Amino acid sequence: MTENLGEGSLSREKVNISIIILGMMFFVFGFVSWLNSILIPFFKIACELNNFQSYFVTFAFYISYFFLSVPSAYLLKKTGFKKGISLGFIIMAAGAFIFIPAALYRMYPVFLSGLFTIGTGLAILQTAANPFITLLGPKESAARRISIMGILNKGAGILAPIIFAALILRSTDSELFRLIPTMGEAEKDNALDELIRRVIWPYFIAGFTLIGLATAIWFSPLPEINTDRDEGISAEEFKTKNNIFQFPHLIMGAIAIFLHVGTQVIAIDTVINYATSMQLTLLEAKFFPSYTLSLTILGYLLGITLIPKIVSQLNVLRFCTVLGICLTLLIVFSKGTVNIFGYQTDISIWFVVSLGFANSMVWAGLWPLALDGLGKFTKLGASLMIMGLSGNAILPQVYGYFADAYSLRDAYWVLLPCYLYLAFYAFAGYRIRRWVQRIK
Repeated sequence: MTENLGEGSLSREKVNISIIILGMMFFVFGFVSWLNSILIPFFKIACELNNFQSYFVTFAFYISYFFLSVPSAYLLKKTGFKKGISLGFIIMAAGAFIFIPAALYRMYPVFLSGLFTIGTGLAILQTAANPFITLLGPKESAARRISIMGILNKGAGILAPIIFAALILRSTDSELFRLIPTMGEAEKDNALDELIRRVIWPYFIAGFTLIGLATAIWFSPLPEINTDRDEGISAEEFKTKNNIFQFPHLIMGAIAIFLHVGTQVIAIDTVINYATSMQLTLLEAKFFPSYTLSLTILGYLLGITLIPKIVSQLNVLRFCTVLGICLTLLIVFSKGTVNIFGYQTDISIWFVVSLGFANSMVWAGLWPLALDGLGKFTKLGASLMIMGLSGNAILPQVYGYFADAYSLRDAYWVLLPCYLYLAFYAFAGYRIRRWVQRIK
C-alpha cells in the first residue's frame, strides 16, 4: 500500500529517496526536451522545411501541455503520483516508437505526432514532479531544490544534442548538405531518405529505455504527498474561493511561466540556425545549445550557493528578469565580429547564449510565488502552471514567422515583451491576491 504523507511529515530517508527519483526524472525531461534543438535544423534539411515549418517540432512537442495538464492533475488524483508517473513514461515510449515509421517513409506530420505523444507523457510527469519538489520542504528554500533539479535537467540538455548529433551526423555531412540542392529529384530523395532513417535506432533504444524507467518507478518506494489540505487559505478566504481562477497571483504566474519557457526555448532552439546564418556548419553550430545550457547551470549553482542565506529567491528572480531585458536589447542592437572559442561570429549570438544565465532562476522563482497559499487547489494550480509550458509551442512559432518575414536577428524582438511582463510579475504581480481590490 502506498504511503500517503502530508508535506512536512516526510522522514529524511523519504525525502532523500524522493529527491533521487525526481532527479532522475528531471534528467530524462532535459534529455528528451532539449533534443529539439538538434531536431529542428536536422528536420529542416531532411524534410525540406522553412523556418516557420521547422519550429513545428517545438509546437507539436509542447502544445500537448496545454491540452493535457489539467486532465493530468485529475489522473494523478485518481492514480497517485507513482502510477501516474509510470504511465507518463509509457506514453513517452509510445511516442519514441512512432519515429520508426515516420523515418521509414520520411513523413514530417508523423514525426510531429510522435513528438506530440512524447510531450503528452511529459505533461503528466511535469504535473507530478514540479509541485512535488516545490512542496518537499520549506517554501523559502524551494528555489534551491528546484535549482538542483534544474542542474540535472540542463546537464542532460547539454549532453543531448551532442550525443544525438554524434549518432546521426557524419563528418562528410557538410559536403552532403551543400550538394543536396544541386541533386536531381531521385538522387535527392535517396539522400534525404538515408539521412532521416538515421534516427530509427536512437529512438528505438529510447523507447525501450523509457519502458524500463516506467517499470522502475512502479516498483520504487516513491511516497505520496498530500496536497489537498486547506492550509494557506484563511477561514474568510476559504468561504469565497472555490476555484483556481480566484487566485490572481496564480493566473498571472501561469502567464509568466508561458512567457518564460518560450524565451528559454527560443534562446536554445534557435541558436543553431542563428549560428549557421553566420557561415558555421551544422557540425560546428551543434555546440551552441550546450553553451547556453552551461550558463543556465552556472546560474543554478549560484542560486544553490546564495539562496536563501545571502540573497532571497525573489531578488534573484528580479535580477534575472531585468538581465533578460538588457540582453534582448543587446541581441538586436549590438554588431561586430568576434572570435570566441574559435568561432568567428557576430557578437550578438553570444548575447543569445547569455540568455541561458538570465533564464536560469526564473522558473525556480516563479513556482513558489504562484503556488503560495493555494491549499487544496495546489494540484490543480500546478496543472495550470504546467499548461503554461505551451509557451514552448507558441513563441518559437512566432519567432519563426518573424524570422522568415524579416531576419533571424530581428525576430528576437519577440523576447522583449516577455521579459517586461516577467519583470512586472517579479516586482508587483505576485502580490495581487484579488482581481478587484475592496474599497474600505
